[in-house]
Amino acid sequence: MAIPWGYENKRVIVSGGGGAGMGAAVVEDLRELGAEIHVLDLKEPSAEVDGFYSVDLRDPAAIDAAVAEIGGHVDALFNCAGLPGPPHTGLDTMLVNFVAARHLTERVAPLMGDKGAVATISSAGGIGWEHMKDVIEELLATKGFDEAQTWLEAHSELVGEGYLFSKQVIIWWTLHAAIDMAPAIRVNCTSPGPTDTPMMPSFEEYMGKEFMDAFPKPLGRNSTPQEQAHILAFMNSDAAAYMTGANVAVDGGFTAGLLTGRLGI
Repeated sequence: MAIPWGYENKRVIVSGGGGAGMGAAVVEDLRELGAEIHVLDLKEPSAEVDGFYSVDLRDPAAIDAAVAEIGGHVDALFNCAGLPGPPHTGLDTMLVNFVAARHLTERVAPLMGDKGAVATISSAGGIGWEHMKDVIEELLATKGFDEAQTWLEAHSELVGEGYLFSKQVIIWWTLHAAIDMAPAIRVNCTSPGPTDTPMMPSFEEYMGKEFMDAFPKPLGRNSTPQEQAHILAFMNSDAAAYMTGANVAVDGGFTAGLLTGRLGI
């Protein structure tokens, strides 16, 4: 009997699966689990994959071309690509982190048929998204990549550095998409806490190393990319067949401490 968390005979797409970080760790997991893996990124994957497509996610035509080249049936999509905000512009950060993820999901969905799964990386930094729902709804109401970009350009004061808002949008979009794409496609996201990826120096430079070091960590340390990848691989596997519309906090207890008032912040 096939194990429910395996990926034998499954074709997957990993956006942001090149280089290092969570996406690369997802690729390593999927390789071990038997998947046929196709990666979209500007950086080449460090692990063996079945297809690599050099894609600038700010270019919807490049996304479309890569999906067309992959073709066939796709079982799972992993939206792992992301920018940390500075030194990138807020607009570019929003385009890569959310707009491209939504666009790619919409393009891949028809390849999934009557069964598929999508997992997207948000962040513990997206906390407070509940208070932003009305304005996020405006962005979600846009149709297509270009219309979303136009909306973002007109709301630069809201976008700011891009990272926090993009992660809030991902969470609320995930909840909507889970209903819109049911029952054929499951849609979930994770909200990682501080993780030792190549993005960490950018966070430390922008937020301050002292702030990042002092970020509440009930488990006493940062996460590893592999610890985040394991959850993502589970989400898109058959082991999570009844799981959709979930935003899973993979933050070492930060959310629990915040909600219970036990962190003293």
